[in-house]
Formats: sequence, C-alpha cells, structure tokens
Amino acid sequence: MAMASLPASERRAFALKINRHSSAEIRRHFSGISHGSLPHHRHSYSASGSFCFNIPQSYEAVEPVDLDEFLMSQLCSGDAELMQELGEFPDDDLEVELVERECRTIRPSVPEEGVELDPHVRDCVQSYTQPWLVVSRRSQGYGWIAYAERTDANRVLQRQTFESDVEPDKQEQVEKSPSLPALCDDTTRTTLTCSDFNLRALQPDHRVESLLRFSSPEELDRFNLEARNSNRYGELFGLYPPIDEEDAVAIRPIPDCPKEHFGQRILVRCQTIKFEIEIEPLFATMALYDLKEKKKISENVHFDMNSDQMKGFLRSHTPHTDPSTLARSAIFSISYPSPDIYLVIREGERLSDEDLFKFLADIKRSSGQRRVKIIPGFLRLEVSPVPETVPGCLCPELIPVKPVSEKNPRAVKEVLEFPSSEVYVPHNIYQNLLYVYPLRLNLTNRLTSARNITVKIQFMSGEDPSCAMPVIFGKSSGPEFLKEVYTPVTYHNRSPDFYDEIKIHLPARLTEKHHLLFTFYHISCQQKQNQTGSLETLIGYSWLPLLNNDRLQTGQQCLPIVLDKLPVNYSLHSPEKLPAQVPPVKWLENHKGLFNLELQAVSSVQTQDSHLERFCTLCHALEGKTIFPIRVGDEKISENMFEHELKLSIISLSSSGLEPLVLFLHQVLDKLFRLIMQPMVIAGQTANLAQIAFESVVSVVNSLHNSQELAKDHQGRNCLLATYLYFVFRLPDTQHEIHTSGTGGLMAHPESRYSTLTRATATTVGFMLLQSRIRSSSNPDIPAPQSPEDAEVNNILGKQGLNLPGSRISAAGKVSNSSQSSSTRPTNRKLFHEELALQMVVSTGVCRENVYKYAWFFFELLVKSMSQHVSQLDKKAVSRRNRFSDRFKDDITTIVNVVTAEIGNILVKQQKELEQAEKVNISLAFFLYDLMSLMDRGLVFQLVKNYCNQMAAKSVSMSTLISMRLEFLRVLCSHEHYLNLSLFFSSPASAPASPSPSTSSQTSSLCSFQDHKIAAMFDLSQDFKQRHYLTGLLLTELSTALDMESEGGRVQQKAINATYSLLCAHDLDQRCSRPEVKAKIAALYLPLVGIIIDSINYLDFTVSDSRGGKGKSGGPEEDPDSITPINQSVAMAIAGNPFNTLARNALVSMASVTGKTSNMLTAETSRNLLMCFLWIIKNADQNLIQRWTVDVPSSQLSRLLELLAICISCFEYRGKQSSDKVSTQALQKSQQAKARLEEALLGGIGARGEMMKRVGGNDRTLGQRENLRWRKDLTQWRQTNDRQDKSKAELDQEAIISGNLATETNLIVLDLLEMIVQAVPLADCKDNVVGGVLKVLLHSLTCNQSTTFLSHCFSTLRALIVKFGDLLFEEEAEQCADLCQKVLHYCSSCVDGNRSQACATLYLIMRYSYSSASNFSRVKMQVTMSLASLVGKSSDIHEEYLRRSFRTILAYAEEDTEMQSTQLPSQVDELLRNLNSILSDTVKMKEFQKDPEMLMDLMYRIAKGYQTSPDLRLTWLQNMAEKHNSRKCFTESAMCLVHAAALVAEYLSMLEDHKYLPVGSVTFQNISPNNKDGVCSGRYFTESGLVGLLEQAAELFSNGGLYEAVNEVYKVIVPILEAHRDFRKLASTHDKLQRAFENIIQKGHKRMFGTYFRVGFYGCKFGDLDEQEFIYKEPGITHLPEISHRLENFYSQCFGDGVLEMIKDSTPVDRKKLNPSKAYIQITFVEPYFDDYEMKDRLTNFEKNFNLRRFMYTTPFTKSGRPRGELNEQYKRKTILTTMHAFPYIKTRINVIQKEEFDLTPIEVAIEDMQKKTRELAEATHREKPDAVMLQMVLQGSVTATVNQGPLEVAQVFLNEIPADPKLFRHHNKLRLCFKEFILRCGQAVEKNKLLITPDQKEYQQEMKKNYNKLRENLRPMLERKIPELYKPIIKPRIENRDSFKRQSLRRTQDENS
Repeated sequence: MAMASLPASERRAFALKINRHSSAEIRRHFSGISHGSLPHHRHSYSASGSFCFNIPQSYEAVEPVDLDEFLMSQLCSGDAELMQELGEFPDDDLEVELVERECRTIRPSVPEEGVELDPHVRDCVQSYTQPWLVVSRRSQGYGWIAYAERTDANRVLQRQTFESDVEPDKQEQVEKSPSLPALCDDTTRTTLTCSDFNLRALQPDHRVESLLRFSSPEELDRFNLEARNSNRYGELFGLYPPIDEEDAVAIRPIPDCPKEHFGQRILVRCQTIKFEIEIEPLFATMALYDLKEKKKISENVHFDMNSDQMKGFLRSHTPHTDPSTLARSAIFSISYPSPDIYLVIREGERLSDEDLFKFLADIKRSSGQRRVKIIPGFLRLEVSPVPETVPGCLCPELIPVKPVSEKNPRAVKEVLEFPSSEVYVPHNIYQNLLYVYPLRLNLTNRLTSARNITVKIQFMSGEDPSCAMPVIFGKSSGPEFLKEVYTPVTYHNRSPDFYDEIKIHLPARLTEKHHLLFTFYHISCQQKQNQTGSLETLIGYSWLPLLNNDRLQTGQQCLPIVLDKLPVNYSLHSPEKLPAQVPPVKWLENHKGLFNLELQAVSSVQTQDSHLERFCTLCHALEGKTIFPIRVGDEKISENMFEHELKLSIISLSSSGLEPLVLFLHQVLDKLFRLIMQPMVIAGQTANLAQIAFESVVSVVNSLHNSQELAKDHQGRNCLLATYLYFVFRLPDTQHEIHTSGTGGLMAHPESRYSTLTRATATTVGFMLLQSRIRSSSNPDIPAPQSPEDAEVNNILGKQGLNLPGSRISAAGKVSNSSQSSSTRPTNRKLFHEELALQMVVSTGVCRENVYKYAWFFFELLVKSMSQHVSQLDKKAVSRRNRFSDRFKDDITTIVNVVTAEIGNILVKQQKELEQAEKVNISLAFFLYDLMSLMDRGLVFQLVKNYCNQMAAKSVSMSTLISMRLEFLRVLCSHEHYLNLSLFFSSPASAPASPSPSTSSQTSSLCSFQDHKIAAMFDLSQDFKQRHYLTGLLLTELSTALDMESEGGRVQQKAINATYSLLCAHDLDQRCSRPEVKAKIAALYLPLVGIIIDSINYLDFTVSDSRGGKGKSGGPEEDPDSITPINQSVAMAIAGNPFNTLARNALVSMASVTGKTSNMLTAETSRNLLMCFLWIIKNADQNLIQRWTVDVPSSQLSRLLELLAICISCFEYRGKQSSDKVSTQALQKSQQAKARLEEALLGGIGARGEMMKRVGGNDRTLGQRENLRWRKDLTQWRQTNDRQDKSKAELDQEAIISGNLATETNLIVLDLLEMIVQAVPLADCKDNVVGGVLKVLLHSLTCNQSTTFLSHCFSTLRALIVKFGDLLFEEEAEQCADLCQKVLHYCSSCVDGNRSQACATLYLIMRYSYSSASNFSRVKMQVTMSLASLVGKSSDIHEEYLRRSFRTILAYAEEDTEMQSTQLPSQVDELLRNLNSILSDTVKMKEFQKDPEMLMDLMYRIAKGYQTSPDLRLTWLQNMAEKHNSRKCFTESAMCLVHAAALVAEYLSMLEDHKYLPVGSVTFQNISPNNKDGVCSGRYFTESGLVGLLEQAAELFSNGGLYEAVNEVYKVIVPILEAHRDFRKLASTHDKLQRAFENIIQKGHKRMFGTYFRVGFYGCKFGDLDEQEFIYKEPGITHLPEISHRLENFYSQCFGDGVLEMIKDSTPVDRKKLNPSKAYIQITFVEPYFDDYEMKDRLTNFEKNFNLRRFMYTTPFTKSGRPRGELNEQYKRKTILTTMHAFPYIKTRINVIQKEEFDLTPIEVAIEDMQKKTRELAEATHREKPDAVMLQMVLQGSVTATVNQGPLEVAQVFLNEIPADPKLFRHHNKLRLCFKEFILRCGQAVEKNKLLITPDQKEYQQEMKKNYNKLRENLRPMLERKIPELYKPIIKPRIENRDSFKRQSLRRTQDENS
C-alpha cells in the first residue's frame, strides 16, 4: 500500500532497481546512440566466437525533416490544395463516435422497470445496452479499399485482337495431298516451279491513308502521339492481379462486432401428428439431444396439434390463450454439429433421459431394425436451414424478433441452446432464466394411500400465497406466463420420476425472500359416493430459497417434506437447516430428503464463478456508502482487511474458469481499468491499485492468448480482446475518488485534491517505506539478477544517475507546470493514457515480458485512450505538439525503444521465436502508424528513425534485418496520409521550365544547373531521404535488398512486393485519379527508376508459359521454350545484339557476366518490379522523363533500352488457352461477385459498416475496410493454373484483361522510346540511340502483340525511317535486315489491320531506300532473303495473305504520284514477281511437311537454285539446318552449317588472302567431302560470321555424338581466333575440345551413329521417283518395321487406300510382274561396306561410321529357286550400292548411283560363316572387361555337339574329302585354315572361361572342356589333310572387278587437297 503511494519516478526506480536519469535525458542519450554514433561495422561477440556484418553506409536512417514545422513554414498554396485532395491534412480527421448497437429484437431485453438493481446487475445491463465507442479516421482505408473496388474497372475494357487468337479463314486451310514433283539432280531452273501466278488478278488490301501526308517530322510525331494517347486504359494496376496473400500490405483486420452467439441454425415446422386411436388431447415437446455427449442440448419446445373438438374439452381449464403459445415451429441453434444429435419429440412424460439415451444408442446401432412396441400413427415435420428473415419469430424471452410480421402468422420460437461444450463468447444481451427439473419423489415408506402424485411449483417473492409471481413460462395453447404449474401424474406410483422442464424468468433483483415453493398432492381418480369437494388431497410442502449467501442456488438438490402446514418465516432458511420451531414441525420420514430436483441458470448477470463474484462484490464496495464489514460469500470482511482482500481478489481473477472469464470479459476489463485510475484513501492513507490492476490485466491478456480454444487473427491478436478494444473500451469514469472516513464506511471524497500519483509529490514516510522494502529480500516484486539482454533495455530505461531516486521527481514538477500553461486541463487530473504508459514502463519480471509479448493490446489501448483524449481537447487552443505532456512523450519513446530492443534480443538470442518477433514488430509498426494521426509527426518520425538504427545495430543477418524493417515500413506506408506525410506535393513533378526539346533548342541548357537538378531527381540522395522520409526509407530497403546476396530471393521479393503494393494502392485510390496528382506521386518515386535500371541483371525475363501457339513465326528467335543452338550464338557472336532474340540462354549468359546469378529474381517478382517501373514512366511528367533521357550517360541509356526490351518480354500476351497467373488472377467479375468477395473477406461489409448502415450512418465509413486480407481460396482473382475448373466465360474474361495488360505495357514502352528518339537531336551519340531504339522495337515485333499496339508500333517505325532513314540504311544494315524480316512476317498475318500496317511500312522502306539512301538493291536483297528465311522456317505461313500483301505494295507503288516518273514502280514490280516465285516454291514444301526426306530434297533444290545468290543460298542452308535440328538430326544440321561456312570461306578467300583463314571451301573436305558448292553481302559473310557458323556446327556435332568432327571444325576456327588474339574464346574453345576428347574416351564404343536402309520406289504413280533407289539414314536403333510404317502411312495418304504395296523381301523387282495401277516400295536393311584395304584405315567406331558411300545387303538363294537349302547347296548374293554423296550429308537420304552384285558359292558361304564365328570368339575372349555370360553363349554355339548345322557339320560337308574340281582347292584350303584358327580360339575361350566361372559352375566347365576335346578330336584328321597340288599354280585366280571409291582419309593434309 505504501509502495503505491510513492511518486511514479520512485516507483520506476524501485521496480528496476537502478539509478535514474530523467526520461528527457535518456531520450537525448538514446537519439545520440541511434544515429551518428552508430558504427558502420557491427560486431557481436558471442560464445561461439565473433562475427561481423557489414552494413552499407547508405543503409543508415537519416535525420527526418520536422514535418509539422515544414507544413507551417514552407507550404505554398498550390501544395496545400493538392494536400487536401488526399483527405483532411494536416488537420485531424479523427472521429470518436458512439454507434448504437444492433438489437435483433424490437426492444432490448432489459430488467423489469421500477426495481433498484444491484451494482453488478446495473453494470451488466449498462454494458449490454450502451452504444459502442468506435475510433476511426475519415480517410482511413483509402487506397487499400481499392483492391475491392477493382472489380468495376474492367467493365470498359475493349477486347484486343491478337493474331494468336484469330482463326484464319477456314477455306484456306484445306490440306492438299502432295503431288510428287519431278526431282532430277541437275536442274537449270532457278526454282522448282516458275511463278505462274498473276499478282494483279488479286484485290489489294486497305491502304493506310496518312502514309505520305506529313509535311514535317514534328507534325508526324504529333499525329502519332495523339493516336497513341486515345483510348488508353487509366489504371495500369487495374489490369494486374493483386499480390499473393502473404505479400499483401500488412492489413489490420477490423474485429467482428460483438453479437449474440448462434450456432448452425435449423428451422423445424411440425405439420401433423396423428394417431389411429384419438381419445384425448395430445401435447408434445420437442428438444435436441447429443447422444455422444449424453446431454440435452436445447430447452423444450411445447406444441400441440389438437383439433378444435379436442381443445373444447380443455376450455374450462384455460383462462385464455396467448398467441405465443400457439407456435408449432421452432428454430434450433447447434454450436457443435455432429452426426450424434437427435431431434426427440415426446409423447407424454414416460421416458427418463437415461432411458432415452439408451434407446437412441440402440436405434443408432441397429439402424432402426430393432423391434419395439409401437402405437400406429404418423408425424410430419419440415426441417430446413433458417432463411434470412423469419417473420413472426420470438426470442427465448418471447420478445418479437425483427422484422415483425404485418399479418399475424403463427409464431415461430427461437429455442435456447444448452451447448454440448463451452462457448467462448462474451455476454452481449441481458438474459436471466432459471430452469427447474423435478427429478423424483420417494414416498414408498408412507403408510397412506398416496399413489397418484402431482407437485405444484410456484416462484414466490414472499410467504403469502398472493406473492406467487407470474414468471413461469406457459406451455402450448394457454397463457404466456403462469403463477403455478403442476407435474403430470403417473398412475399408481408411490415413487414417481418427473421429466418436466419448468422455465422461469428470474427477477433482476433477487432477495432472500425469493424462493421456489413445492406443494405435493394425491389425485383421486374416482370420487367416492359419500365424498364431496376436491379430488386433490394435500400430502405436504417443500421449498428452496433462491439465494444462499447472496449466490444463486443451482445444481442438484434433495429436499425434505414438511407435513400439514408451513412454519412462519420458513423461506429465510433452507428446509434442511430450518431451526427448531414451537410447536415443532412435522417432517415426512424424520426430515429425510425425499424430493430430488435440479436447477440450471442461463444468466448474463449471475457470474456463477466464486472468483469473479468476489472480485465484482469488492469492486462495487468501492463505489459508495458501504457499511463494514462486507459479506462476501460465507465470510465477512472488515475495513482493515478490505484493501488486502481486494488486491487478493484482483490477483486471483486469473484463477477463474476460462468460460466465465470470457463471458464477463468486458465487465472485468472495464473494472480493472477503472481501478488503474481510481486511487483509494483509507483513513487518510492513499492506496493505489494501479500496479496490481495493471498486472491483472496483463495476466488476463496472457491467459486469453495462451488458450487453445480461443481464436486469433493472422497477426496473433486474440479476437475477443481485439473486439473489446475496438467496440467496447472507453475511458474509465472516475469522478469519484474513494476513501474511508475512519468511521467504518467508505465514502466518496468531497474534493479531488487527493487524486494522487501526480508525480511531484513524495512523502518522507513513503521514502522510508521504500527503503525498508528495498532491503526486504523476500519481496517478489524485486526483479531477479539481470540477464544480459535486459541490460540494453535497462540502458534505455536509465543511465547512471544520482544515488537518490529523486531526479524524476524534479523533472516531473517542471513538466506539470509547463503543461498547465499549454493545455486547458488541470494538472492534477489523472489521464488514463499517461497512467497506462507509466505502468508499461515500470512493469517488471513476467509482467513486463508479457506486456511486450502482447504489446499489440497495450498499443491499441493507448491509441484508443489517446484518441478519446484528443477528441476532448480544444483543437484551436492546443497545438498538435502540445496535446501530450513531455513526460508522456518520454514514456512513449522509452516504450518504443524497449520494444525495439526486445525484438532485437529475440532475433539475436532466440531464433525459434522468430514468429513472435515478427508479430511484435508489426504491432509496433501499427502503433506508430496510429500515432501519426494523434501526435507530433516529427516525433513519430524520430521514433521511426530510432527503430531503424536500433535494429541495424543488432547482430542479425542482413536478410533478417531488411525483412523486419520492411514489414515495419509497409505498415507505416499503408497510412492513409502516407503521400502527404512523404511530402509528395513538394517533389518537382515537372521539368524545370525550359524550351521543349525539339530541334529548335538543340543547344539550350545542355549542362545547365536545371539539368543537374533533373538527374538528381532520379537519385536516392540524402536530401530526398530527409524530405520524403518514409518513401526514402522504403526505397533504401529495396535498393539494399536488390544489392545483397540472399537465399532464394525471399528478401528481394518482399521489398519489391512492398513497393508494388504501394504503387498499386496509389493507382487505384480514387483520391489520386487526377493526372496532375498522379504525376506528383510518380515524381516521388523517380529514384526507383534508377534502382530498377541498376538491378537489370537480376531480372528473370523468361516468359514463363509457352505461347498461344498460332500466329508466331516458328523459328527459335521467337519461341524461348524451344530454344535451340541455331542462330542464337551466331547472332550473339556476329551482331553483339542482345535484343534480337531475348531468348533465355543468350540473356542468362549476359547476366552471368556480372557473376551474381544467385540473385536472380523469380519471373513473377521481376514482373512486379517492372510494373512499378512502367507505372512511373506512364504517370510521370513526360517532359521531365524526356529531359532525363537526354541527360543520362549513354551506358545508362543502353541499360534503359535493355530494360524496355525485358518489359516487352515479361508482359507478353500468351493467348486464351494458356493465359497464366497474370491474367488468371486479374480475373474480375460483376457486382454480385464483388459482394460475394466482400462477404468472404470481411464477413459482410465489416462490422462497423453494418452498424453504420443500421443507424443510418453515411457511407464514407465503409472506407474503413482495412481488413481486406486476400484469401486465395475465396477471391475472384483465381490463382490456380488449373484450366479444368474454369468456365469459358472466365477464360474469355481473363484473356481480355491479359490482352489489355500486354497492350498497355507495350504502349508505355513505345511512349518512352518515342520520347528518347524525339530528344535525339539534343544528344551527341544519336546513332547508338536510334539503333538501340530500333532493336527494342524489333524485339517487340517478335512478341505476340495486339493489333492496337502493332498499328502504333508500325507508325513509330515509319517515323524512324522518315527521320533517320539514311543513318539506319547505312549503319544499321543488320537491323534493317531484321526489320525487313519482321515486317514481312506481318505481311502474312491473317489479321487485316496488321497486314495493312506492315504493307505500308514495307513500301515506305522501299521508297525511302530508293529515293534518299540510293540503296534499293540492298533492300531488295534483304527482303528476298527475309522471305526465303521466313517461308523456310515457318510451317504456318499463309501464302494467300502474303500474295495479297504483295498486291497491296504494288498498289502503293502504282498510286504513289511522286514516284511515277522514277524507276521505283518497275523495280518494285520486279522484286514482287521474284518474291512471288519464291513463295510458289514454298507452297510445294508445304505439301511435304509430313515426308521429311522429300521436304529436305525440295529445300536442297531451292538452295541449289540460288547458286548465283550466296546470301539466299546461305539462308536456305540455315533453313535446312533448322528443320534437321527440330527433328533432332543434329549431324545433318551441322553439315548444313559446315556447307554454309564453306560458302562464307569461299567468299572471304576471294576478298582477302589471310594465312589464318581457310583456303576457300577446300579446307572443309575433312569435315564434309561433299563440299563442292558454288558464291556477297549479309552479316554472315564476315570472319566473325564464319566463326559463329562453325561454332554452332561444332555444338551440333557434339549433340549428335560426332566428337571427332568437333575437332576438325575447331581446326578451322582456332587459327582465326589466334589471329584475332581472342584468348577468352580460345580458352572456351579448348575447354570444348577437352570435353569432346573426354567424350570419345568415355563413350567410344557405346555411340549409336545411324541405321541405313535401301528404299526403292516402283510404279508410274511415283512419277520421276519410279525405279529410283535411295539410301535412307535413320536414327541409331531403328527397326525395319518403323521406317516401313512411316513411309507406308505417308504414301497411302498420297495415293488413297489400296494403291500402295510394300514388297517384303530383298530380291530384285521384276517390273513385268507389277500391277501398273499400283505403287510399290521395297525397303531393305543395309550395312556400310568396306574393302579389306579400307579396313586398315578405318579402325575406330567413328571411322567406320563417317564418310560412308558404299552399302551392302545379302540375299540367300539356291539353284532350285528356294531361298534356303542344305549346306552344300546354299548360295548367297551380295549387292553393293554406291551413293551420290557420302553420309553424313546435308540430307538424310541420298540417291544410289551404282549397283554391283556378286554371288558366293556354298563353300565361300561356309568360309565367311566360320570367319565370323572365329572373330566373335576372339572378341569375347580378349575383352578388356571380360563378360562371362557373353563368352559362354559364344562358346556354347561353337563347341556343343547338339548345335544343328554347327561347325562339325560344316567341316564334315566341306572338308571330309578333297574336292574333285581343282578350282575349289584354294577354297578348301582356306576353310581348313579357318577351322584351325577356330579350334585354337575355342581352346583359348575354354581356358578363359575357367578363370571366370563361379564355384557352382565347375561341372558346367568340365562338360564344356569335354565337348571341346571331343570336337578337336573329330576335326583333327580333316585339318591335318593338306592338298599338295596347291603349291603348284594350276589356274589363274579369278580377279573380280570391284572398283571401290578411293577413301578420303580424315587425316589428309590441306596440301594433298590442293
């Protein structure tokens, strides 16, 4: 008590056991620590050793601008206007409102009038009826609510047309059957077909009108700009999905409004009850039972369905019938639904609950099969969910529920639930009901004849009979309330059981006179003849007082029965404890308990918990004149024990049960807060309960958070507490200060001068007390020895000061004086927020831990009390910075610093508590977020700065640090005045006044001061960070995050998404819709542009999904998902052009140069960052951006251009079918969907919105929906990529949004490119710039674009040509080639608009190159090559559209009046005729898409046709390479490139004679001996082009497994690289060579090179193919059926069914036997064939598979005509075929040009067979790694006697006798020698096998050895017999003429070649 009376400062010092400084000093000291002295290297020494984190200098938070000072002194009127647009600022928009609570019933449930209530009941009733107190801010929710509003944005969206979505006209899609063209090898024609198609017969497309209309470039630019700006979509983010839930801006959910608890509600209507026997009225009750819990879970509902006739019997007994008793329908509520809940309807009162549960269990077990006695009848019920409104409904207290029905239907009753488990919902309405359950009466020992017993039950307010109260609820068809009820009679039963439920409405004020009276009667069934009068015979009485020691009696009771009459004043005692009476009372059975009953209360005023009851009673004793001693339960409390007992009751609150604590939570917290503010004076001594009450609050908060049963929101806030704070809490009402007069009573003090705890008072007594208590070692309040982490906290709370704890006192004295002068309130009045802050600061031990653990509760409590305080101030008289005392500001500073330190301690010491740290961090952020609207903002910014720097001083990893600071800042930045707080209006939104950068002002202000100013606007400078404080901090986090290495990029993602969310909120904020406001906001974020440009290396610009498919030219340049090595590295090597493809591998290699690939952002995060960039560019002042682009260094500008190209890739449209997350999420639906969304997210429109609607509040309060939290499963922006669950309409809507996003982002890029180009005359390096811009434009054309964008893009391209044509055609030749190709591609578009734009552009290119650049020949060449390339690569070129485009260009030429006098029209005409003929060739190619060999023949033919045009020849060779590559024929693809390289080499050797260059195409003989191709401009005809082609060829050879060829290719490359001193390339080349040689070593024998087949075509149906034979090369392991099926399928389609036949054997085809109306194909497997001398050079597997021209197949035959016969008659024919070129070649089939055959005699066949067997044995025996199984297989086939036609039989047939014919002598001898070698090899194999066998194979080995010996013995005589004649030459040996082609060795030198 004495402790409580001490001044605050001393209490603090005592609590912390430390010396004190004043808080102001601490603050000064602390701000000193937090900046300036913060070291840039943090060191933390821990037990594990020291470690150090480097923090960049730029990361430190700077000193903020004094915001309120700035607003007062430096604000100009224009800024002030802008400021006001975003809400009432800088004034308050604080609103403290009383909001009437919703009442479901037509009047609130309140106690009866005219009764003086208990203080506790009065408080409860007040708590249930007073309005909510809600604190809000008018503008709050702006920006964030926009997320919900987005749904409307898309109503105006136009559908964009994309070629990929357009189906070309169907009639043009007819697939023609291929007609087989003539294919002779040496054609003199240029192409396969001549162009016989007349272009002029076609109708030209619509022409672009304004093509040649403009007088000046400026006029053209103006026209294009107007066109681009029309019909643009305003809110960029409206087209983009909101961020995933976990990344959405930290949103604090508004808690649900407190309301009555209901479970799941069902409506039961009883329609009929009927029995076959109807003899008396029937009454029924209906209730719910939970079988599992064995519990009745609802009150009874009484109803009857009696007919009028039956009711007639009862009329005399029913005084009147109230409508409420006629109900036949009921609404049940079920809090815990389960399958074990049964609806039970009783007939009569015959079944106890125990029996009922047994019966239900039986029913459940046997599913109703059990035989039970039944009375026939039926019952009809209707059960349904409860509709929105039920007219005529009554609540359990029988008050009508809204809406009241206008007609008077039959009532529907709401049934009170008795939940099966606890329900943790605070009471919200007044309810005071008592249920009485008579159970049983035991009169078995009674001698009387009482057998038919009833009990009359009454609720009495006194002992007089007239005191019976009408508070008992009636049953059906009778009065609503009764004074008495009777239990039903059980016939002839002396100990009846009762099953009644009597429901009583308890009076609000219960006294000791209130009691239940029970009267027992015997009922006579027949009246005896001599008797008159009543049928009832009185047995006796019993009673039950309702209060026992002021507590409501509930639970089971057993009462004795008194006979005859009741004693006087009986009700004051319970019947068991009735004192002795005179005369004595007669008791039944000696005062034994005979009547059992149970009472159950359902009350929101009776606490039914001893701890709560004690606490409430003692609290109320404080209120007024209280006479001591006070009675609490069974004990009496004297005055001197009162304080002690009160404190005890406060402490023991936490021991009360959780359910009662929750039920009365609002009252308990209200009382505790009142105690914190309510000092008590006892006998002149002040006792302060603040500390102990505060600790109790902390304890309650802790237990609610720790309970598993109670819900928390996503920020870990207990929902009950959040609701209490938001709706219920108000400042405690403490007018009365309590003190005791010393006369045994507590009374209110007449004056308030004892409102203690003003901090300036200290008494000597108090000080002595303090000293004595410090000495007390047993005091639990003294903290334990400090832990090290507390040291920092204590450091904050106080530095070394004076020895006496008086320093705080004097400081406080001064404070109170100054605050008195500045505010209008008296200083001695206690303020709740000050007291609360004080308690938080001085709390110790566990209490302090919990205060900071659940800081959110105390922060929100502070904020709400501060808000109420501010709302009561006179705003005009008190300035913002004087609203709160300096002392309070000090306390707030201390609290913030301590919480920050706590967060840091958790991060450093307890990583597992990370989630806790995150939650406290968010709470702290929201606290400062709220303070922004209440306090001096300069102070709040200081607190933010302290936080940032204090966090940075912690030894935690950078990623954790950034993460925490980011979460913190995101909350602050979500403030509704964030933009004003960041002084957005003070940013120079437009460029400093200067002439617009047109040609006229080229020289103006190039280096002026203003330009420096512009460049600085894009820097994150100190000045920027100070002025735009929050923005500066956020961008610092982003910049630092992007620069650091991080695991998985999580931190970067967080930082980007924070920025993204913020810009999204601005974009969709209705307050920011005006362009000038948006320009100012965009200017605020200009430094972000620089940050994004610097982070370009980390962006992932892969397009995540495959494209929409159609409408793309199919080359690798356009499809990142099928990236092939072709053209990619060539393009990189030759052009150094990062934009020409933007394909994955090219750009990743670029990124990897920086060595920071670990930092790569995900595709989605990259897109979010780029959205921010595009938004700024779209909304910033265009003049400013343009001046900046002039200003930036060229390196920065090229990065900007690179960034724009990335933007184009990232937001590419992917077609309806594969719209990915971008469009999927952005799907937004109609108003109805929006309502559903809100329902799901907010549970309606948020509780407050609902209330305001009810009380007619205006709609702006709905702006408060801060609790938009994106639940992925509920929102309409569906996040699945699951296409199955989407309707066509949804997909369609997605595609519309996605299409608009792609169009808008590309148009923003186009706008910026135009700005850059139009500023070019001011810049020095204009050529680079124009080239760079053109690259980006060309890149945009490779992507899937809408017609809208394409029309603007082509306009820009045409403007570029008009303005910079000469430059482009001269210096950007390579890009012009690209341009021609892209434009030509769009000339084949099936979309008319795209085609007409492309035609106009192509004509302008021709016209300009003819007139200005005098360079028409080059353009002709480029266009021709482009067409060749286009039609070669693309399988879906529509030649009809291309021809129509040619006709349109012709029309332009014919209609161009200016040019009619020149050669242009005729030149154009000639060019188009040429193009048309190329097109006709490709039509043929189209027919053979499914026959790859025929297709390659055609392409080869076209390539040969361009003998005179090397560029085009090269193009077609590349086209062939592409086609091969797509079929995975890598070797052939490589060969095409080698041929192309030979062509280039030939050209280069003609140009210049460098030793290091290859000698024309001759050098390539080693790689491809087929290189005899005939000869230029174009980018490949350079040394780097040559290297590029060869490098690609090497890569393809490597893919194809021809590693030896890789070496040959690099032999050509290396000298060139050496000559160029390109050591980096040489290093990577040798690296690749090393890999190639390693592959040869590892995979040498395992490589599969190819399988070869001879294919012959027979029949005139084949045209020129008739009798042509080809060798086809197929992949490694191809079986004959595979190639057979393929060809059969294709040609069957060509000829129709039944025409084609496959010849199954390999015998020569006889034309005469073939059916002329059929076509035949013969396919035979062939093997490469080499002469013996060739085999000496072809040693390796590769050499036997490279450079192949001869192939062989064998055909067995006999003289008799059968294919097979006996050994001595088996002949074999060998056929050797020679091809025109060697394999591998640039085609996979080559014509056969020579065929030889020779036959082998039977003995020659035998020799060949034995040689083969011997070879197999030798190989199996001498393998490096012997294979036992393989060896045994070969051995078995050789030595086992059982083998048919085995070696022994061969020997017996051919060697048994010397042949008679001398011609056969040599063959005989050769076979004999073969056998000798064979038997030798067999022996070696048997010995080898002996070494390899396992122990269990010994027997097998012996058998094998035995067989070998036997075979050797059998063969010996034949092998030893020699033919002497052989040694004399008898005849000339037969010389067979087998001209083999001379082998061209891979090793031959160049000299030999020459």
